[in-house]
Amino acid sequence: MFIVFALNLVTRHVNMVKFIQAWTLFKEERSLELVDPYLLDSANPSEVLRLIHVGLLCVQQCPDDRPSMASVVAMLDNEVVLPPANQPGFFTERDVFAVKSTTRCSFNEVTITQLEAR
Repeated sequence: MFIVFALNLVTRHVNMVKFIQAWTLFKEERSLELVDPYLLDSANPSEVLRLIHVGLLCVQQCPDDRPSMASVVAMLDNEVVLPPANQPGFFTERDVFAVKSTTRCSFNEVTITQLEAR
């Protein structure tokens, strides 16, 4: 997955929190806050921002909105203008982990599994 590679390059470690943080900071036009400080000293900020943007394009919720790898290469070579990124498939605006109710909340009997880190 390209986003894992891209985020690993700029942050030095990747987990789901980094994915969510990348999207949140991107929406707020603060993506450089995601970058490892040691990398910022030697990296071109516009290239780093482009890498993050392309990575987020690769995980858009609708698969039809995701670029092909040929398009990714063209985007990274500055050959094309980047389209706006849409919400990633892994992102949710609400905090599903904050709900600690034992009562049924679903009208259609669908459940949400609460994930816990190891």
